[in-house]
Amino acid sequence: MSDQTTSVDYYTHDKIKELVDKTPPSGKKRSLGAIAIVATLGSLLFGYDTGVISGALPYMYLPTDAGGLNINATEEGLVGAMLCLGAALGAWLGGRLSDMYGRRHNITVLAIVFLVGALGCTFSPNIWVLYFFRVVLGFAVGGASATVPVFLGETAPKRIRGTLVALDQMMIVFGQFVAFSMNAALAQWHGGPAVHVKGEEQQWEAVKHTVDLAMINGGNGAAWRYMLVIASLPAIFLWIGIRMMPESSRWYVANLRIPEAIGALKRVRDEAKDGPIANEVDEMIEVQRQEAAQEKWGLSQIWATPWTRKLLWIGIILGLADQFTGINTAMYYTPKVLAAAGFSVTDSISLNVISGGISFIGSAVGLWLVTRFARRHVGIYQEASIVVSLTALAAVFYFMIQPFQDSEGFIDTNAAGFNSFAPILVLIIVCLFVFAKQSGTVTWVLVSEIFPAKVRGTALGLAVAALWIANGIVAYVFPVMMERIGGAGTYLIFALINVGSLLFYMKVVPETKYDSLEELEMRFEKEYS
Repeated sequence: MSDQTTSVDYYTHDKIKELVDKTPPSGKKRSLGAIAIVATLGSLLFGYDTGVISGALPYMYLPTDAGGLNINATEEGLVGAMLCLGAALGAWLGGRLSDMYGRRHNITVLAIVFLVGALGCTFSPNIWVLYFFRVVLGFAVGGASATVPVFLGETAPKRIRGTLVALDQMMIVFGQFVAFSMNAALAQWHGGPAVHVKGEEQQWEAVKHTVDLAMINGGNGAAWRYMLVIASLPAIFLWIGIRMMPESSRWYVANLRIPEAIGALKRVRDEAKDGPIANEVDEMIEVQRQEAAQEKWGLSQIWATPWTRKLLWIGIILGLADQFTGINTAMYYTPKVLAAAGFSVTDSISLNVISGGISFIGSAVGLWLVTRFARRHVGIYQEASIVVSLTALAAVFYFMIQPFQDSEGFIDTNAAGFNSFAPILVLIIVCLFVFAKQSGTVTWVLVSEIFPAKVRGTALGLAVAALWIANGIVAYVFPVMMERIGGAGTYLIFALINVGSLLFYMKVVPETKYDSLEELEMRFEKEYS
């Protein structure tokens, strides 16, 4: 039984060894792989719910009589941005709740929110109800993005901590790939967005400027609802699975629940590989001893202390830089980009599976890179590769696409001088872009490692909230930018932003690969004070 009133000084090394000897595991043994698979179902949902909208949006453009929501470009941006708004709130509040009630407890609640959000979006009768449930769904996405990496980082031993947190990123990308695959299957089954005009089916893109809406008596717009409802299944599995896993031992120690921490560690540690449990608990408690003399840490404490303030700024800028790579122009809008390059809407949705597959392969390569190389070096590789790929994409749009676009942004593929390889080249560069981003993503690893234990959830929540605010900005402005300045100007702007991010990784970001979380905390306090 825990005694939260016991002083941290009570837990000497000998007392900890005594407790380790007599404290049984708190439940059945759980492999780190099983914990990672279950916890990252939250990340799979994160990926699915952010990726599925790319295939759903073309059907939402259809008139309501055809099963769509009759949206325009501004509303399209808001559908993406509302999820990001909810995610920013979920990341901020989710971080605080995970500090108060525990990481596993938070993930359990978020599974229910995922289910409510997915079903609410699926059955939304109009765009305003959809906005509301996209915020609800976003709250779950943001909460998961702030909680799952912390849960994994605190549960894993040092030898595989980076790998396990990188697996979280891989599952996000896998969720997006699953979403793109489901979108493609449903698009092929239903056909591209189409309406029934006097009983005759016609492709919406071909008739939308000429047909009288009063003549429409049906269509296949409801395809977007089938795409969204699939997310309810992983939410159910997450709720069941996470209830079988132990709580974070570091969260227990931060709340001086030492016997529970030992019981949780005994469920997940192999002392032959990870060293004595008593030593690990003693290292955690040592950090608590150093913090015991200080008042309880909150945002004001972080901001008032020079070394934690600098870490908070680094975390926030890492979050902003992660989204201003422009990655979600691919995750949310690849069908829009490919349609602008000359593919049909149906083909654009289907070809999105290719970029999603390349993205997933990139995340697998990233899992190896983050295990093999220093965090900073992986981040520098990512940013340099993105600058090159986005500059190339801007050049292709400027020289090979935009000269043949009409006022609506569509290409006359039969125009003299048009190179039929141009749309394929756009797809190739988009694939190179997403591969570079996903194979070099270390943001989630870094922000799960740099913050002090007592405020890790709160500080990470703020960094991830900044990430989601940037995500929302990109989601909202991208359709408008494509419409007003075209692909060339849009991607050139993102390329220039990434030049700044590259310099940030080179000059400011600290290395975290080679130290335990406790060692990092002591090191940063010394270096940044």
